[in-house]
Amino acid sequence: MAHDRQFPHDQQAHQGDPTPHAHAHRHDHGGTVDWATVAELLEAEAELFGPAYARALAWLGKEVTEPGLIVDAGSGPGVIACLMAETFPGARVVAADASVPLLERARARAARLGVADRFGTLAGELPGSLAELDYPADLLWASRSLHHLGDQKGALTAFAARLAPGGTLAVLEGGLPVRWLPRDIGFGRPGLQARIDVAQEDRFARMRAELPGAVAETEDWPALLAGAGLKHTGTRSFLLDVPAPVPDRARAFVVSALARAREVHADALDAEDLATLDRLLDPADPGSAHRRPDVFVLAAHTVHRAVRPV
Repeated sequence: MAHDRQFPHDQQAHQGDPTPHAHAHRHDHGGTVDWATVAELLEAEAELFGPAYARALAWLGKEVTEPGLIVDAGSGPGVIACLMAETFPGARVVAADASVPLLERARARAARLGVADRFGTLAGELPGSLAELDYPADLLWASRSLHHLGDQKGALTAFAARLAPGGTLAVLEGGLPVRWLPRDIGFGRPGLQARIDVAQEDRFARMRAELPGAVAETEDWPALLAGAGLKHTGTRSFLLDVPAPVPDRARAFVVSALARAREVHADALDAEDLATLDRLLDPADPGSAHRRPDVFVLAAHTVHRAVRPV
């Protein structure tokens, strides 16, 4: 049953970097953010992964049959939020994020897709900004936004408090790292992506430790959801499999991901791996990601679902 109340007015974002949560894990707290570039990367990734998100929403739709209000907590530029508006045509959708520029992109996207009349935005730091919602959510979705909050257990409790009785919280965390290339690409030391994964895990751990109010938690998401007073009703992983030869947008995503890895892990990788990345990023090199025929995209996203008891 749809609600009749108006969307909350957009709130002014708090100071600081809201740390966009692309799969590339742009965990850069502080400093100047080029939001146009960030938004393009986030949009390109979410659009590429759209089939996996669509299957996740179809799975959620078996439990959440006629939502009145859906909230995307940590929405970025609104690709998934707009997909929610299309998937649940009777629902209103609120995209909540700390970045005003990204929410502007979300509103523009909703207008292009013809869902602006059922689409609103809420700017501010999570989870506190959700107190501005006019009514409880029937579905609250948090896709890789929770790990940017220092107290994840506390955030889950706050998310749960914003649910209507019988409402569902869906948390996308974990899964498997994206794979783009064979283990042996014909030059450099085999296993480059495994070493990038190690560097990323170390970087992720540092990011978590440096968050305000950081609390170390065992990442047992069903247990954490139960601790927030919710009933865990299922966990599923959704595969994205784009085999070689990939379309242009998938190749562009891989090139962007490799460039990001080269940028953020320059101090963690050895000279040989950095040289390998340089070759992979050189459009003139026949072995580069721009030209090689064996580029692919393979990943799995894991979604944990829980319900607020009636």
